[in-house]
Amino acid sequence: MTKPSDSRVATHSAKSTRTALICVGVAFGMLGMSFAAVPLYDLFCKVTGFGGTPQIGTAATGKVLDRFISVRFDANVAPGLGWKFEAESPEISAQVGITQTVFYKVTNRSDRTVTGIATYNVTPEQSAAYFVKIQCFCFTEHTLKPGESFEAPVVFYIDPEIAQNRDLDGIKAITLSYTYFASKAGQPVAEDQAGTAKGDAKNPKL
Repeated sequence: MTKPSDSRVATHSAKSTRTALICVGVAFGMLGMSFAAVPLYDLFCKVTGFGGTPQIGTAATGKVLDRFISVRFDANVAPGLGWKFEAESPEISAQVGITQTVFYKVTNRSDRTVTGIATYNVTPEQSAAYFVKIQCFCFTEHTLKPGESFEAPVVFYIDPEIAQNRDLDGIKAITLSYTYFASKAGQPVAEDQAGTAKGDAKNPKL
């Protein structure tokens, strides 16, 4: 039986090493993509308004339209949190292009210290691309002792560019909806009535 030459053995070893490195690289690449998927999806939603995600801005454009749209403020609390959550006004008439400020109040009515975090969306979803938030309390953890309260503003405007979307000519009302969940490691967690964690509430439809 002919013994393989050293060169053939070396070539085979090099190919095996290269294949192993490629497999490791693919594995790490897939792992990195899985970690990046959520923030990339969140970024996509914020840029496009997809899924009812409002836009993020720093100031109104200065352009104002002679058009008013009712903005409704929905406030929800996940079961088990024990908080009271409400907007100072359930609805306002907002002039397109004008910056508006509305306050929400949160009170811990339970007998324990609780950390909560709010998620949000806008309906109808098509309008989210023109609903620009300047300041918001969403995705920020808040810890309240029993009976403790706090107020937080939402500052926003409706982008005048909405007038360029003929499909939204007939829109009369927009709903900004928040839901407070118990928070674990900075993520919203759905709970049952007894306060037992049921799993992450990732990007819920509110």
